[in-house]
Amino acid sequence: MTDGKRRKGLAAASALLGGVLVLSACSSGDADTSGGGDGKTSQAEVDEAAAKKSSEAQIKITPKDNSDNASINNSAGVTVSKGTLTEVKMTATDGTEVEGQISADKTSWKPSGQLERATKYQITATAQDSEGRAAHENASFTTVSPKNSFIGTFTPDDGKTVGVGMPVSINFDKEITDKAAVQKGITVNTTSGQEVACHWFSTQRMDCRPENYWQEGSTVTLKLALDGVEGAEGIYGVQQKSVTFKIGRNQVSYVDAKTKQMKVTQDGKTVKTIPISAGSPENKTYEGQMVISEKFKETRMNGATVGFTDDDGEGEYDIKDVPHAMRLSTSGTFIHGNYWGKGIFGNANTSHGCVGLADAKGADDPNTPGAWFYDNSIIGDVVVVQNTGDKTIAPDNGLNGWNMDWAQWKAGSAV
Repeated sequence: MTDGKRRKGLAAASALLGGVLVLSACSSGDADTSGGGDGKTSQAEVDEAAAKKSSEAQIKITPKDNSDNASINNSAGVTVSKGTLTEVKMTATDGTEVEGQISADKTSWKPSGQLERATKYQITATAQDSEGRAAHENASFTTVSPKNSFIGTFTPDDGKTVGVGMPVSINFDKEITDKAAVQKGITVNTTSGQEVACHWFSTQRMDCRPENYWQEGSTVTLKLALDGVEGAEGIYGVQQKSVTFKIGRNQVSYVDAKTKQMKVTQDGKTVKTIPISAGSPENKTYEGQMVISEKFKETRMNGATVGFTDDDGEGEYDIKDVPHAMRLSTSGTFIHGNYWGKGIFGNANTSHGCVGLADAKGADDPNTPGAWFYDNSIIGDVVVVQNTGDKTIAPDNGLNGWNMDWAQWKAGSAV
C-alpha cells in the first residue's frame, strides 16, 4: 500500500469508528441497538416491559374532576372496565365519609344516600385487572348550591291515609319560569284509573287532582323526577323520589249556615247531624268545598293574626286553648270546638268566620260534638259550607281547588 492509499484507509476506518461512537452516544447506556446479543435491552423493549406491568383496569369517576353544580342524587359514581373495584372512598371536605356500596359484580359503586347541597366531595378509587395489577383514580366535585337549585315541598306525606278531597300540592322554594319542564318531571297516578290533571296557581305552587274526589280505598303515587331539570335560568331541580298515599273512607260533611246544622256523610249516607254556629252576619263564613289541611287538639286563636283588631290594635279575641281545631283555609278559617259559646249551637251564627261545635275546655271530654267530629275526621276530608251569604272561597286559599270547574282546572296546566 502506498503512503497515499494508507492515509485514505486510515481515514475510512476513523470515519467508520466515529459512526459507531455516534450511534452509541444516542442509545441508552443499558441498550444495544446492534442486537449483538450482549445481554443488554433496547429502550423499546424497556417501554414494552413497563407497559405490560401496568394494569389494564380502566376506572371512570363521575362527575368529571372539578365539576360544579353536580346533582345530589345521580352524579356520583364509579365504574371500571377490564377489571374489578377493590376499594372506593368518598369524603366531604370536612372529612365526613359518604357510605356507598360496590356492586355484586364489583364493576360499579354508588353512594347509599342523597348528598348534601353546596358541598365539595372527593372520590378515590382502586381497581385491579385479571392479573391482580392495581389501578388508581381520583376526582373531586362540588354539588349544586341552594342558590342554584330548587325543591318542591309536597303534601300529603309518604305512607299517609287521607280523605277523598286531598290534592297533591307542591310548593317550590324558587320561582319556576319553565313550568312545562318542571311539570313534565312530575307524575301523579292513581290505582282507580281516574285522570289526574295539574294546575299552576302561581310560579311557586302546583296542585294536582282528578275531576271528582279520589275514589275511596285507592292508592295515589307521586313521582318527582326533577333532578337536573332547569326550572328557571341557572336553577336546577335536585329531587328524585317517589311517594304513595292511600285514600281512606269517603267522608264529606255539609255545613248549612241557614239551618245551623252539619250533616256528616260517609259514602253519601248521613252518619251524624251536629248543631253548629257559623260566621255572624258581619263576619260571614266563606262558602264552598274546603279540605281539612291540619288538625290541632288545642291551639291558640288570636284575632290580630287575621285582621280582627280593636281600636288599640289588639286582637278582638285571643283564645289560647281552642279545642279540636281543624284548618279549612290558609287565611284562618277553621272548624273547631267552642266551650265559651252558650246556647248558640243550632240557634245563632256568632263567629268571626269559623264554624263552631259545642266542646269542653281542655279538649278532654270525648262525648262532645267537637271531640266526636275531630276523632272521626282525617286530613283531606271535605267540609262543604253552604248558605252563608258570602263569596265562594278562592281555590288557592288552602287546599280548595275543588271550587274550580274541571275545564278551568285543566287550563292551568303547563303541558
